[in-house]
Amino acid sequence: MNNLRDKIDDIDNKLVELINERMEYVQNIGDLKNKNNESIYRPQREKDILDRLHKREKNLLKNSDIDAIFMEIFSISRNLELPQKVAYLGPRGSFTHQAAKSRFGLQSEYISSKSIKDVFEVVNLGIVKFGVVPIENSSNGIVGETISAFAKSNVFIISEVICNISHCLASKQDNLKNIKKIYSKDIAFWQCSSFLEGYDFKNIDLIYVESTAKAADLASKEDDSAAICSEVAANMYSLPILYNNIQTTNNNKTRFFVISNYHNQKLTNAKTSILATLPNSPGALVDFLLEFNKYKINLIKIKSHINNGISSFFIDFDGDKNEDNISKIVSQENIKLLGSYIKESDDV
Repeated sequence: MNNLRDKIDDIDNKLVELINERMEYVQNIGDLKNKNNESIYRPQREKDILDRLHKREKNLLKNSDIDAIFMEIFSISRNLELPQKVAYLGPRGSFTHQAAKSRFGLQSEYISSKSIKDVFEVVNLGIVKFGVVPIENSSNGIVGETISAFAKSNVFIISEVICNISHCLASKQDNLKNIKKIYSKDIAFWQCSSFLEGYDFKNIDLIYVESTAKAADLASKEDDSAAICSEVAANMYSLPILYNNIQTTNNNKTRFFVISNYHNQKLTNAKTSILATLPNSPGALVDFLLEFNKYKINLIKIKSHINNGISSFFIDFDGDKNEDNISKIVSQENIKLLGSYIKESDDV
């Protein structure tokens, strides 16, 4: 056993030496980026690296293992070039916080924001370089506040993150009969309605709070309460988990946007999002959508949204803003280009 551990130690030493050598090259690239005023965060480059490594013979390593290792290496590399500040919606332990950490790693500085509007504002003002906000959930649909913020702000989508959302019931009380109240966010209560009905929690007070992480915090301070929250939030507040995966559907996903003050350079396998404001006249929407067919653009999603009495449409489609056919769409006066970014999924 000692011999095997010695071999592992030798490999660890070599790994550190190789990572340190990698970081020296990263610094050199960072100097060139600064001279050319290029962005530190390059999603296309990171995806190309992961795709290449996925094709190598991995033996014990799965693709998800490689992703976990290298996303952290990417995070360290970015922070070596320039310390990263990332704003996100909600307190520590919220699902948006988790989405942000999955993309920017442990080394970045995370700034909690009370509202989606606040995330957009600190990015707009240059207080942080990146923000992470929810855009839609597979069970609850589009997040209207995010669409409204895009309509009023001059920030852009540079990445999307798709996260599986699972809830647990956590409490210091191990006897369900002694639980008097359950804290959670309104959407989480709705997503776990079958569980609540099945365990006959009808006579227990369901108390709505601004986030599931806040619910875990409150329940950790009271012996007769519980929280519907994420496993991460429960662990963060040392709150024992009574039941895992209590959401009604196991295919519950949330899509998040990473926003910043610049557009990505041209991407492959890209998705583009826009806000289209159309005249309130018969056939206006049909005529506009026919343009996508004319230019052979694959539409992925279209959602109507009303902001200050003005009707607009949030639209996702395949392709990059710099492609000739797509530029004919996004250059129109009634279109607000939100950004082109690497496609993680067709839909949630």
